[in-house]
Amino acid sequence: MIAVFLSPFYFLINGYLLYRIIKWLENFHDTLKKKRFRIMIVIVYVFFAMSMLIAFLLPSGKLRRIIKLISNYWLGVFMYMVAAIVAADLLRIIYLNIRKPEHRKLCTKKVFALVGSICAAIVLTTSLWGVANARTIHTTKYQVSIPKKVKNKKELKIVLAADLHLGYNIGCLHMKQMVRKINKQHPDLVVIAGDIFDNEYKALDHPKKLASILKGIKSKYGVYAVYGNHDIEEKILAGFTFGGEKKKASDPRMDLFLQEAGIHLLMDEAVLIDDSFYLYGRPDYERPGRGINKRKTPNEITKSLDMSKPVIVIDHEPRELEELAKAGVDMDLCGHTHDGQMFPGNIITSCLWENSCGYLKKGNMHNIVTSGVGLFGPNMRVGTIAEICSIKVTLKES
Repeated sequence: MIAVFLSPFYFLINGYLLYRIIKWLENFHDTLKKKRFRIMIVIVYVFFAMSMLIAFLLPSGKLRRIIKLISNYWLGVFMYMVAAIVAADLLRIIYLNIRKPEHRKLCTKKVFALVGSICAAIVLTTSLWGVANARTIHTTKYQVSIPKKVKNKKELKIVLAADLHLGYNIGCLHMKQMVRKINKQHPDLVVIAGDIFDNEYKALDHPKKLASILKGIKSKYGVYAVYGNHDIEEKILAGFTFGGEKKKASDPRMDLFLQEAGIHLLMDEAVLIDDSFYLYGRPDYERPGRGINKRKTPNEITKSLDMSKPVIVIDHEPRELEELAKAGVDMDLCGHTHDGQMFPGNIITSCLWENSCGYLKKGNMHNIVTSGVGLFGPNMRVGTIAEICSIKVTLKES
């Protein structure tokens, strides 16, 4: 199990960080060198470092919710602590190897304390900004044209949302903001491209209230969704999944939740809307879910459709773009990537995906990938935004 294999590295890194923090604090004042202060620092640090494991082992309840939330904040802070302290130590090692005798005055305790303070300020500022930034949902607008004539319809306004990750990080306040932003666009159609839940149905704080909020989405043709790789009942520790190799599926309560919220779940199926255009919802590539062993290929999707009508696909992960384009799909709407969520994650995802976020024209097909509304893991966004996408589709024969 990869989580078990990597756990010693996590403990070693935390030991290194704790050592550097203690040494930094000791340079401020002799009082901080006393044993009781060191013990206090160690206890506080160990609690935060172990919060992910504590939350994982606790039974469902209020205490677990609190510890889980703390661990999600910690994970983001931890990542930037590693980056800041490792960078500072590397610069120190380089300096020690190239310094001249007259520069020795820069190796004093005061300089060490100053560098530590700069690292702490960077980590604190970045983390606080990330937490605040994640709470603001932006509206990103796109305009595309589909060269197909539709009777009595010249344009279509679609709002794309994805990666709500309802659970410990995301709740009622965030969903109220999302619904308000969606309704402000006066959409004809709203689609949710997967990861509505964050693996645990029990993580929802107020399921009835959340469903009621989502039911407030106003759309001419309704709200449609597909499941993503996190819309299943599965335990996760630090991003690693547990529960064996057996096929995993959504908790039946997730399906009922969507029904109560007025959201139509598409499971490898198409709907013809207003006798004008098709909307096809694909199951997740990695975890197709209950009742589906292998999802249909792009060619199988379009085989039985009237291709004179626009074909719009919702797919959680932006995969098989070339195949979908060749099969005649006009627009493919995706999520999953979060645009990396936290810098430098956005640089990494841009290397992993043909379109990690934003717009891509693939053949005659429009592909739009949203960075998502919610969060997975660290409770912050740095260098990325939470968003919904408002897409104005012009329908006209070429």
